[in-house]
Amino acid sequence: MTRSPNTLVLARVVIRGLIVLNALYAFAIAALLIATLVKPQFLFDALGATYGHLHNALRAVVLLGILGAYLVHRVLRELLAIVDTVRDGDPFAAGNSRRLQAIAWWVLAGEGVRLLIATVVYAAAKSSPALKMDIDVGFSFAPWLAVLLLFVLARVFEQGARMRSDLDGTV
Repeated sequence: MTRSPNTLVLARVVIRGLIVLNALYAFAIAALLIATLVKPQFLFDALGATYGHLHNALRAVVLLGILGAYLVHRVLRELLAIVDTVRDGDPFAAGNSRRLQAIAWWVLAGEGVRLLIATVVYAAAKSSPALKMDIDVGFSFAPWLAVLLLFVLARVFEQGARMRSDLDGTV
């Protein structure tokens, strides 16, 4: 392939932009964590809650948010590597199967983090009647189906790489 299609160029730009936005999110959430340590009363006043028992819940959510940003970063880096191999004309590179499998695990971990955040927020809201929160965690099949799809696609790419290797050996 001498030139990559416009969609791949656009995909690279979008993924790189998302990496930057995710890094900004991570820095903002880290600043929030520092703020809970330096001036905790200010944040609770802004939330309309008492400082008492909610400070640990807030810090847990912030730490889980930083973990979530790391997981998103890993997904985006793996996706960028896949786009680069496709752009170079080698979509069935052996590494892409491993990358897709890694993305599946990172997405699964992200869903676990989302459920942990929801649990912490739900418990905090229940323990503080003064804090009015309408918590609707909801369950969505989409992330779970995405994980299954990614594992299946990883297997397809693994098989495609093996078939291409066999074909290269016969020519």
